[in-house]
Amino acid sequence: MVTTQRSDIDSRTYLPTEEAATAEVIDFLAHLRAAGRDAPAPVPRLVSSDGQTVEIPEGMFAALAQVAEAMRAGLAVTVAPHHLTLSTQEAADLLQVSRTTLVRLLENGVIPFDKPNRHRKVRLDDLLRYRETQRNRAEQALADMVADSERLGLYDDDPQAAHAAVRAARRSTVESR
Repeated sequence: MVTTQRSDIDSRTYLPTEEAATAEVIDFLAHLRAAGRDAPAPVPRLVSSDGQTVEIPEGMFAALAQVAEAMRAGLAVTVAPHHLTLSTQEAADLLQVSRTTLVRLLENGVIPFDKPNRHRKVRLDDLLRYRETQRNRAEQALADMVADSERLGLYDDDPQAAHAAVRAARRSTVESR
C-alpha cells in the first residue's frame, strides 16, 4: 500500500496548453467496432508516453475525461484534494459562500452536519448534493424566466421595449403589495 504524505498533496491549477486545446480525442473502441472487430471488455487505463499502463477506476476516468474536455475548451482546471468531512471554512470555500452563510444553512437544517466537539463538521457528499440541488433550482428558475419572456413576446421586441415592459411589471407588483 502506498501512503502519501499530506504535504505531497496540494491544490494545483492546470492551465490549458496549445496541444491540449488542439488534441483530438479518439474513441478506439468505436474504431474497432467500425472495423468489424470485437472490442475487449473496456477497462480504463492511463498510458504514459513510454508505454507504461495503469488501470484506473471508472470514476477516476470520468474525472480525468472532464479535466481533458475543460482544458481542450481553453479553461483552467484546479485539482484540490478534500477530506470526506470538512470544516465550516473548507465547506464554505467549496460552495463559494461566506462561512457565516454556510453556518446559517447548517443551523437552519438545509445542510446536515455533525458536531463531535466544539467544531461543526460537514460531509463532502452532503455539500455536493446541496450544490447540485442549488444548480438545478437555478437552471429551473432561468428556464422559467425564459418561458415567461417567450410567453410575453419579449424576445420579439427590441431590447429597450422589453426593458420598459419588465420595469412596468415590477412597478405593478410593488404597487399591488
